[in-house]
Amino acid sequence: MALPYEVQIALRYLLARRKQAFISVISLVSTLGVAVGVMALILALALMTGLQQEVRNRILGATAHIFVWKQGGIVDYQSEAAALRSVPRVTGAAPAILGKALISSGQKQAFITLKGIDPALETSVTDISRAMKSGALDALSSSSSDERPGIVIGADLAKNLGVADGDEVSLLTPQGSLTPMGVIPRSRRVRVVGQFSLGLFEFDSAYGFVSLPLARRLVDRDTIELIELRVDDIYAAPEVARAISSRLGAEYVAQTWAELNSALYSALWLEKMAISITIGLIVMVAALNIVASLVLLVMEKSADIAILKTMGASARSIMGIFMLQGLLIGTVGTLIGGVGGYGLATILDRYRLVRVPLDVYQIAYIPFVLQPLDLAVVIASAIVICFVATIYPSRQAAKLDPAEALRFG
Repeated sequence: MALPYEVQIALRYLLARRKQAFISVISLVSTLGVAVGVMALILALALMTGLQQEVRNRILGATAHIFVWKQGGIVDYQSEAAALRSVPRVTGAAPAILGKALISSGQKQAFITLKGIDPALETSVTDISRAMKSGALDALSSSSSDERPGIVIGADLAKNLGVADGDEVSLLTPQGSLTPMGVIPRSRRVRVVGQFSLGLFEFDSAYGFVSLPLARRLVDRDTIELIELRVDDIYAAPEVARAISSRLGAEYVAQTWAELNSALYSALWLEKMAISITIGLIVMVAALNIVASLVLLVMEKSADIAILKTMGASARSIMGIFMLQGLLIGTVGTLIGGVGGYGLATILDRYRLVRVPLDVYQIAYIPFVLQPLDLAVVIASAIVICFVATIYPSRQAAKLDPAEALRFG
């Protein structure tokens, strides 16, 4: 099947040789510019998407999906947890008491978040049991009365303190006891019974888990502070949180994981948009190269355009020739950039080649996750931008006066 003559002429001009070789070089540079821009944009989107998903997954592995407080406190957490588990889509419920403490071993000290848990229920809302590097979470509640109560700490915290399983550490909490000398902070010796590594620097270096009875004594609480929930779909958490108050009563207050980490996710989203817009300008620059190459081609081929018009070619056909040429440059460059970006993102993700500071991004490397929608949007946008870039030089070619072109050509 023969191609339309507009396509044949566009291809001929695009692959010009000898006298018009300079124009072909400009076309090649324009194609490479589009390819580099598209590749960079795809890598940027894959990088930010991977970072968001990795941070989200690790946070959700370390914390619950929904946090529930009750006005007046939670006295019987077993019955409250059972009631909350009856809410549709809730798969797990566990009590928690949170507080701050100073942990010390010898001359080394660190401030930590102390979390009192029920080891039997905690595994239903977090991944702490799968994150244990040594020891066991059950050891928190299995200590006998004649030995020190246990604590499970993060692997990074244990390294900073220079302690191992079986070593004793001191916990100092701001909640104190009233004495004739004033309020004296509570201090308690505990034994390290396990270490965990959740993959989040914030947790691995500044969290300690103890039993609920010990947490009550350390932070001076008579009731359970909150109950954590896990749901079957993290994106259904807002809906479940709203259902808790309507189902169990207005005294229940619920917050989701997204609300508690909104600042982090807003910062990541803003960074993703800023990087995308900045790198997207590369595609704009490449589109300007297409404009330049087509303008030069129109000037070079003015005599050819005049001959085509005298032979009966319409202004629409002339315009189509140059639009096709620009669109071919943009499409080829976009496809090259799309394939290159997808391949490079796959390699970077598989071999974990991009390392980042652990204490800044809470992960050791950046995963590259390329979503199909992001890839489709980048490719479609690049092609549209390149198509828009062809309009002006194509219209100028269509307006060319054959008599003037032949006289001065």
